Amino acid sequence: MKVGILGGTFDPIHLGHLLMAESARETLDLRQVLFVPAGDPPHKQELPITPACHRQAMVELALAHNPYFQLSSVDLDRSGPHYSTETVQLIQKRYELPPELCYFIIGSDSLQDLPTWHRPAELIKICRLAVARRPGSLPDLTSLEASLPGLSDQLTWVEMPLVGISASDIRARARAGQSIRYQVPDGVGEYIQKHQLYRKIQNKGKFGN
Repeated sequence: MKVGILGGTFDPIHLGHLLMAESARETLDLRQVLFVPAGDPPHKQELPITPACHRQAMVELALAHNPYFQLSSVDLDRSGPHYSTETVQLIQKRYELPPELCYFIIGSDSLQDLPTWHRPAELIKICRLAVARRPGSLPDLTSLEASLPGLSDQLTWVEMPLVGISASDIRARARAGQSIRYQVPDGVGEYIQKHQLYRKIQNKGKFGN
């Protein structure tokens, strides 16, 4: 079976993540998409991150009604920092997935930064890349191919609706007491409000005004 892997801090998970996963699932006919919250993301060592227990709970709420989506705690169950290559290898071993049936889902902005990742040449050998096109971010494939020979052969473009939602903006809106409705699933918004994540939302109504 073909499986997609979508990793991230998910702080919080939002509709953009779900749209990317669903677009990849439909385009590639994936049997399952695994959402992998990062336990200790190496690129955010100096940044405050919501405790993993909250981020995991929000992912579980967001995926609850989609049988094709599943949370994987592979990065939460081990000490960090965690790198994508190691994550993919662990999932492949657990699910007995050959490289041709394993799709690592990223945005086109992440593709541009791929040469700076940990062991990127190994990553593109052990899985395929499902790359969601994002507005204003068109990677230079010529330079990428020069840095990572063989990349183009391992890449599949995924078209997805254009959305301007980001976790950092959601956190900022929550801190300011502004509405985050229609940017996160209802269950996630309720969880953020209940646990006063990012800041106590004092406005009346669901997830702010």
